[in-house]
Amino acid sequence: MLTLVPTPIGNLEDISKRALSALLDAELIFCEDTRVTKKLLQLLSQRENLKFNCTDFKSFHSHNEKQVLKTLTPSDFEKNIVYVSDAGMPCVSDPGATLVQYCIENDISYDVLPGANAVLTAFAMSGFMQTEFTFFGFLEHKGKERKEKLTQVMQSSILSILYESPHRLLKTIEEIKNIDENRTIFLAKEITKLHQKTYKDSALNIFETFKKENIRGEWVIVIEPVNFQGQTLSVSDIETLDIAPKIKAKLIAKMTGANIKDIYQTLLESN
Repeated sequence: MLTLVPTPIGNLEDISKRALSALLDAELIFCEDTRVTKKLLQLLSQRENLKFNCTDFKSFHSHNEKQVLKTLTPSDFEKNIVYVSDAGMPCVSDPGATLVQYCIENDISYDVLPGANAVLTAFAMSGFMQTEFTFFGFLEHKGKERKEKLTQVMQSSILSILYESPHRLLKTIEEIKNIDENRTIFLAKEITKLHQKTYKDSALNIFETFKKENIRGEWVIVIEPVNFQGQTLSVSDIETLDIAPKIKAKLIAKMTGANIKDIYQTLLESN
């Protein structure tokens, strides 16, 4: 059987009894980083006065998961196998989904334990009243893909949530500010950790504040949906927006029901 076990995102007290039981019973542990997992078990062992007997740790991350899957057979899952990412819920901007799909395809029993998750925690902390959100994970570091994804985020009528590293946080806030400086954004730093801190303000004010900050730690950004203030957008309004043609095509297709590829080609020809 496979069990996906969420691990604390900062505070060790967030480990659940079910997670501890799964780790105690594990005969093989797949890890995003074996060093991180072994250190976690060492800390939990000291804190909870437990002895974890598993000695079989195998690396399983985004760069090697396909190769590892090729070495597995359904009979391997006759033992208790646990998968943990470095922190938080597996499969949420972390590896693990391919292991789940392998179990589904091969009729192997599996379970996913609930636990610590930065996305849902930040959503609850943000104070936004929307009941829907879209999680985009990390943006591309640069280039066309980054611009298109951020444009999609900023044009969304649904609350959007991003992860961001300290090295690119100011750049991301500046890009958001350049698109809509009045958009309200919420930021959470180092959730559950000693230096947890939150901010909520306009993109412009957040940017001005963070220009003077020594930015450290991991961040979650929650972005208010676009507000058309009751106005109805027309196709011509969409066509004049300074956004990527692919995004324009998707928006126009939703409004008109026309084929996205045909609209996209027309937009390219008109430029």
